[in-house]
Amino acid sequence: MKRSLKCFAVLTTIGMLFILLGGALVTKTDSGMGCGRSWPLCNGQLIPTDITMELVIELAHRVVSGVVGLMVLILSYWSWKAIGHIRETKFLSLLSFSFLVLQGLIGAGAVIWGQSDFILAIHFGVSLISFAAVFLLTLLIFEVDKKFAAEKLVLDERMRKHIIGVTLYSFIVVYTGALVRHVNASLVCRDWPLCVNTAPNIPISFHEWVQMGHRFAAALIFFWIAYITYMAIKHYKHQKVVYWGWIVSFILVTLQVIAGALVVLTKLNLFIALSHAFFISCLFGVLSYFILLTSRSKKNEILLKQQNSNTSQIEQ
Repeated sequence: MKRSLKCFAVLTTIGMLFILLGGALVTKTDSGMGCGRSWPLCNGQLIPTDITMELVIELAHRVVSGVVGLMVLILSYWSWKAIGHIRETKFLSLLSFSFLVLQGLIGAGAVIWGQSDFILAIHFGVSLISFAAVFLLTLLIFEVDKKFAAEKLVLDERMRKHIIGVTLYSFIVVYTGALVRHVNASLVCRDWPLCVNTAPNIPISFHEWVQMGHRFAAALIFFWIAYITYMAIKHYKHQKVVYWGWIVSFILVTLQVIAGALVVLTKLNLFIALSHAFFISCLFGVLSYFILLTSRSKKNEILLKQQNSNTSQIEQ
């Protein structure tokens, strides 16, 4: 049963990535209205007759979301029954499915009634939370904690604050990036890293402010994660999950920045644009695992002190 659960968890996690990338594809190809103002049917039809590329992309995204949504529901129940004794399991099970439903409702509302670009930009972030919950469930099922001795991990206060801060801040990066796509500001600045490298002025239009605001947010998270990685390498060599986790995070944020630059320089190459969304999704998954470890750290610290105290009393 455990092997079947592991395989199903991996497939569900991959399916969640397809939902994230599918949503990004819908936005980047302007296919949101490919099925008209009709949901869940396409142009009011179960099997559409007037086929367009936009319709295929939008309908495929809906089908994948529906199938994976069912998989998430099954995984949530299965995990609850199989590893419900792990304290985070039930919370993650509820979180994964509820936020996936919320993501679907936002998408449906955008199709039926229309939404502002500022509301639509939330869509990707909501999906990201659901993906992270499924990803963490998968890690628990594979007992990653035991393999890296993470169940006894104790983080110092400075590291805990950085983890919480950079994870919360990553939502700003995600939101501003999604807003760039929804307001069609991806190519408003022809150069990188400045809007126009030969004329380093402040932005002069709304779209330039959105684009440059996202670049500034991305630059800040890059340097922030670089600093935390330096801390991990210097102080946590003995804790593999922290040491390698932050190295992986730094690699992912570097790839995200490079992909973001190439999106502009290649004039919105679709493959590079999707890879940009992929890297931030993976990065958020790793940061979410650090949040899980942070939530355990205080408890581990108390248990460790109790064990040391008991050992001292026995020796005396």
